[in-house]
Amino acid sequence: MYGHGAMTEAELNEKYPNRPHNHSKTLPFHDLYLTLFNPLNENKKKPSGPVTARKKVGPFGAPSTPNDIRRSIIERFISRWRKEVGNDIYPAFRLIVPEKDRDRGMYGLRETTLGKLFVRVMKIDKNSEDGYNLLHWKLPGIKASSAMAGDFAGRCFEVISKRPMRATPGNMTIAEVNELLDRLSVAQKEENQQPIVEEFYKRMNAEELLWLIRMILRQMKIGATEKTIFESWHPDAENLFNISSSLRRVCWELYDPDVRLVGTQRGINLMQCFQPQLAAFQMRSMDIMVSRMNPTEDDPVFWIEEKLDGERMQLHMIEDEEIPGGKRFGFWSRKAKDYTYLYGKDFSDETAALTRYLKDAFNVGVRNIILDGEMITWNPAEDTVVPFGHLKTAALSEQANPYAEGNRPLYRVFDCLYLNDTDLTQYTLRKRREALEASVNTIHRRMEIHEYFEATKASDIEPHLRRVVAEASEGLVLKNPRSRYRLNERNDDWIKVKPEYMTEFGEELDCVVIGGYYGSGHRGGRLSSFMCGLRVDDDIRASSQGTNPQKCYSFFKVGGGFSASDYAEVRHQTEGKWIDWDAKNPPKEWIELGGGWERQFEKPDVWIKPEDSIVLSVKAASVTTTDQFRTLVTLRFPRFKKIRTDKDWKSALSVHEFNSLKQRAETEKHEKQFKIDDARRKRTSRKRKRGLVVQGQDEHVTTPYAGPATKVFEGLSFFVLSEALKPQKSSKADLEQLIKANGGNVVASEKDSKTLLVADRNLVKVASLQKRDERNIVRPCWLFDCIKQGELLPFEPQHLFYTISTDAGKFDDAVDEYGDSYARDATPDELLTLFNRMPSRSIAANDSATDNKSVAYDTPIENGDTISVPQLIEQLHLENQLDTLPGWMFHGVRVYCTGALAETRRRLDFAGAHISEDLDDASLTHVIIPADSARAKEIRQAIASKKRLPRLCIPAWVEDSWREKTRLDEDRYAPP
Repeated sequence: MYGHGAMTEAELNEKYPNRPHNHSKTLPFHDLYLTLFNPLNENKKKPSGPVTARKKVGPFGAPSTPNDIRRSIIERFISRWRKEVGNDIYPAFRLIVPEKDRDRGMYGLRETTLGKLFVRVMKIDKNSEDGYNLLHWKLPGIKASSAMAGDFAGRCFEVISKRPMRATPGNMTIAEVNELLDRLSVAQKEENQQPIVEEFYKRMNAEELLWLIRMILRQMKIGATEKTIFESWHPDAENLFNISSSLRRVCWELYDPDVRLVGTQRGINLMQCFQPQLAAFQMRSMDIMVSRMNPTEDDPVFWIEEKLDGERMQLHMIEDEEIPGGKRFGFWSRKAKDYTYLYGKDFSDETAALTRYLKDAFNVGVRNIILDGEMITWNPAEDTVVPFGHLKTAALSEQANPYAEGNRPLYRVFDCLYLNDTDLTQYTLRKRREALEASVNTIHRRMEIHEYFEATKASDIEPHLRRVVAEASEGLVLKNPRSRYRLNERNDDWIKVKPEYMTEFGEELDCVVIGGYYGSGHRGGRLSSFMCGLRVDDDIRASSQGTNPQKCYSFFKVGGGFSASDYAEVRHQTEGKWIDWDAKNPPKEWIELGGGWERQFEKPDVWIKPEDSIVLSVKAASVTTTDQFRTLVTLRFPRFKKIRTDKDWKSALSVHEFNSLKQRAETEKHEKQFKIDDARRKRTSRKRKRGLVVQGQDEHVTTPYAGPATKVFEGLSFFVLSEALKPQKSSKADLEQLIKANGGNVVASEKDSKTLLVADRNLVKVASLQKRDERNIVRPCWLFDCIKQGELLPFEPQHLFYTISTDAGKFDDAVDEYGDSYARDATPDELLTLFNRMPSRSIAANDSATDNKSVAYDTPIENGDTISVPQLIEQLHLENQLDTLPGWMFHGVRVYCTGALAETRRRLDFAGAHISEDLDDASLTHVIIPADSARAKEIRQAIASKKRLPRLCIPAWVEDSWREKTRLDEDRYAPP
């Protein structure tokens, strides 16, 4: 009934004696979307904010906001379930929030496999239009709605609607759907899954199948978060889920809203995964961090632990007389993923990568225990830690061949949270450590108690930090031994300390992407930089007019450090989810920009909902004030580090979390504060421009006739009325051939109102069309520009031979006040004309003591203001433009190279780096060392004593950065 493997009803009753039982059959499956999902999605589309005439008014004249309506819809469904079905809502919640259901296994089905199954079930040709659309769901498709591109469930709905087995909703109940989904999760192989999918297809209509597919993919998007759903069910539901990760427990233990969790019920339990305590971000100074340890005169001690580069893991062990050894294990990651299959379920598990070695790990008398620690990868040959990415490979290798000398998993334990039926989270860390050491024995290089050092003052920290740098470790964690364990909290009792490499911001920031900007040059035609935002916290949102829990403030723009594979991964994760930015109708419910909605500073070309987006880990030099972003601060020189595939928008950085971090960040010394001049503010308040590329100067730009055929005009029809006169003479036949070669369709009539009319001369037919004043007429130069750019461009005034009166001024927004296009690359002639239109600008002498020359800025300079070379360089950094210039790629880098690295040195020198011949150079930022060099350990020890710690990289960092035309993150290129 509930998909609990072989457990019978009697066994369920024995294990959960107080669970509720329903008095009637579950509701029909279609009631889920008719009475819950669809109303929630309709409500999501409604605007929020001040009460308007469109808004409903609640009781006693109170406004009924979308948030109120959302809760009302959910509570109405729950109330109906209680009345018509009973108090056990677990069957429904498994389908409403399937991503939170840990009791049903993964289906092993992704979009591609599901598409193949439906193609076979519906007996359609995979090469037909519908077959193509299903199997290539990320693409716009053949005669398919472009709105469904990237939405697999929506694409399935389009195809199934043409050939449904049922035109009306089916008669399947929620219980029946759950039963079939349980069978689907254990079937695994496609030949076993196909009959189950076929049964669904026969018994459901197209809309039911759309929601079923979303449940299988765990991509619901119902217009409400699980937080709202849990709160509507029971006031303690979210808390219980956080400590247990069990949807079943939430439903079965909290079915009565009047019965609250008390005492030990709010704590952790054996074999129930909980959300662990997290370490706070690094603070401004060592002294401040030590003060947060709450030292007393009698007890000033704090602990220093090495920060491990692995995966957070909790180990549960209980007595079980039915298995060999009498002990059963469970392993869960921080994200509640069950890894018991990998590390082992008992001492005799022959497929275990760990537990088979733990027979002597627990002292006599330990009946049950929960340990908190880090699973890392160990290289026994080198007797050293291996980077995190090798962990699962090492565990699988250990499973297959336990006697091999390859990498192996090693569990480092640093906390004991439960012992012999006693929850220890309310005890101090010092007491928990005593329990750990009294209960657990170290098994060398298999399971070890993590070492800590006692300290009493800030100066005790630096020697340990230098040591971990010399050993290529992650950093340190400071812990307060007087603190209790706080579930799912990040607080000052644990604080991370990472080495400060040069002037970089000490903490990596994990921020959600909310916008994108199209690039130019070798990045042309694709999103090349991204706007990241901070989540708006509940209290900020409650005090404002917005109610959307996903709302974000614009924070910074990042474009440096992405490799080709990084861009490919971003495209894969966000395909079909980008929405064009409409300045007249901006997504106020989702995003707030700097300058307000009137000025819209730094507005992106496209935007994306946080729930559809990704989280990027970014590092930066410092934080600086600005009015260009809604946060009123931004990152200085942000650089992409990695995509956080283990995080979603809900775990990305929030406004409050960042403000707390910002207050603690060390103020960067000897750095000038850059202030944006008034002219620049005016420029960025207008529509965002593309980077400047001069046609004819880019080796990739081709003439219309010499270039390869494209699909730039695919789906468009053209009626060519005359030859082209500018920018080059081309006959009418040549134009028609050009349109066809680039995917367009040529017709001989203007009857279809969607047909584009093309002319460059005022012929009789053209004059007749102008007289009617019904249709715009496009110049052939627009065709040439689209082909050169590789995309359909918006019309500019110069592109129109004739503009109908109702469209007068409509196309002026495509260019700036001087006629410079916001979307199209300029030609040399256009650029010269553009410069001639601009007013002359001031060039003043440089008053600074440096030898830098003052240069003119790229926008008009008012009031005699000028901008210096350092300011210009910094502005180019902020605009992500300097990074793509080969001669500036390594600007600011001071590097020492070991070994024969002549080619590496040449590229560094050409790209703006300073080559130092002295390893003792106090200003070194980087040391390049061959991957196979025997000097790695020696050099690490040599630089560990430096006040400013340089980065250690292998030559591939320089080579790959040169190839990708951007400076890549150094952490990927640390020597082994």
